[in-house]
Amino acid sequence: MPNTLTQFTAPALDQVRILVVGDVMLDRYWFGEVARISPEAPVPIVRVERREARLGGAANVARNAAALGAHAGLLGVVGNDEAGDEVERLLAGGGIHSYLKRDEAISTIIKLRVIGRQQQMLRIDFEEAPTDTVLRDKLMQFKALLPDYDVIVLSDYAKGSLVNVADMIASARAAGKIVMVDPKGDDFGRYAGATMLTPNKSELRRVVGGWGNEEQLTAKAQQMRRELQLDALLLTRSEEGMTLYTENEIFHMPADAREVFDVSGAGDTVIATMAAMLGAGRDWHEAVQTANRAGGIVVGKLGTATVTREELFG
Repeated sequence: MPNTLTQFTAPALDQVRILVVGDVMLDRYWFGEVARISPEAPVPIVRVERREARLGGAANVARNAAALGAHAGLLGVVGNDEAGDEVERLLAGGGIHSYLKRDEAISTIIKLRVIGRQQQMLRIDFEEAPTDTVLRDKLMQFKALLPDYDVIVLSDYAKGSLVNVADMIASARAAGKIVMVDPKGDDFGRYAGATMLTPNKSELRRVVGGWGNEEQLTAKAQQMRRELQLDALLLTRSEEGMTLYTENEIFHMPADAREVFDVSGAGDTVIATMAAMLGAGRDWHEAVQTANRAGGIVVGKLGTATVTREELFG
């Protein structure tokens, strides 16, 4: 089985409609210079010279799908605040259709990263779980949007936006949609019935326990896939690449990264690329190879970044 990216004809990604649902965040970056240590404590002083905001969490998945040329919609919850306004502006600028719900009782999730000398010095998180009323409204809107989309991506960052995920999966599958899930937590049972799960190694280990060799890993991954009635399980393995488990085969791709600069958001790029390729009618092999290449490109960029159609297909 090939372990390098075969040259495929570029798919018609502009015909694919992807709805991303999950925990919406705003990633803020403060860039500066580090010239001295604080006299108050043994910590570096970063003199901030530039600020940047990017879409994070589920919004970054939608951003990646849109960067590939797909029609992307985003359903999630933000606060009725300045950060929520900024998320809306970034979505509009990225050509992403917004179905955001505003929750008066919470603040928008923010991850603030302080960067000095091209290295992350500090990250500060601001987060609150959405209220039940807003989540019920979101579930109703999700079901109403299903006819308009081909692929559903559920991006779970365990921040409270996907408490109704089992109902969402059941509704989407009943409507004949491809349902892909980036999971979190120690119980994957709520994702049962999805088309595919895309855990990383630490996420899988938390659920199934450790493994001593490849045979044990395969047995545990396949047992989980069968128990959850998944068509496929895609395990992202960092420097080891990624492995696809289906009923009929195991397909491994070694890592395609040329230089690893920042792994944040790489999983978002992988699941967005898989969603776009499967939505375009491509098979598992081509989708995994393309997603592996996309992940290899994005880890060479700073922060939550995207890969363009041109970078993937020339």
